[in-house]
Amino acid sequence: MNAQVIDIGPWQLAFCLLFVVAAGAASIWYRLGLGKDLLVGTIRTFAQLFAMGYVLKFVFALDMAAPVIGLFLIMTATAAHLVRGRVKERAVPLALPVFLSMFISYGLISFLVTAVIVGADPWWTPQYFIPLAGMIVGNSMSAIALSLERMFKDLKERRQVVEMKLCLGATPMEAARDIMADAVRAGMIPSINSLMGVGLVFLPGMMTGQILAGADPLLSIRYQIVVMLMLVASAALGTVLVTRLIFRRCFTPDGRPLLRK
Repeated sequence: MNAQVIDIGPWQLAFCLLFVVAAGAASIWYRLGLGKDLLVGTIRTFAQLFAMGYVLKFVFALDMAAPVIGLFLIMTATAAHLVRGRVKERAVPLALPVFLSMFISYGLISFLVTAVIVGADPWWTPQYFIPLAGMIVGNSMSAIALSLERMFKDLKERRQVVEMKLCLGATPMEAARDIMADAVRAGMIPSINSLMGVGLVFLPGMMTGQILAGADPLLSIRYQIVVMLMLVASAALGTVLVTRLIFRRCFTPDGRPLLRK
């Protein structure tokens, strides 16, 4: 299938603004107070995506490893910053552990997918590495935010249980093992739910994009299966790493819990 991609011009993009206007009208009608967020979000969507488009054209033209890896580092650092902003807890330092867990897990999964599964040569080929890594970063940062929120919430609410176990001789890890397991589970559930509904309930973005570009639907399906499974793996690895790295920071050097309600 080599169907030509239909171009979307300025007028078509302008027409799409009616969708935002409709959302804004709903916000005004029900007094939701979301008008400013809709306006800022729409402006940022146009600005950020057009800027990224020009950056990708530049990186693709260079065809060098350094700009590709540099762009991946920027994407990961930005995602870590957004996660830090979403997690309300401020008593525990998060920035470096979140970035390290994201960089290790997302970098490993992205490398395995592009180099081993897709077989891109070289593995950092921008056409494959940047979109696949971007999907991993974009989808999995929510998993990390959810797992951290759950861990902090449970450490506060179940503080007395944790302290009782510590008094009986348990280590912090032994005393809060169930809390960590629940945190990892909370981060993984959304990606597992997506596995249940993909294909029947919704057609994911990568598959839809390839079909719109004229690719064979069966080839698009194979790529989408790879994407769905890599997102599950990145969510699992990322949440495990981030909870392990940050958990110890929730306790004093002598093993007492830091977090309180």
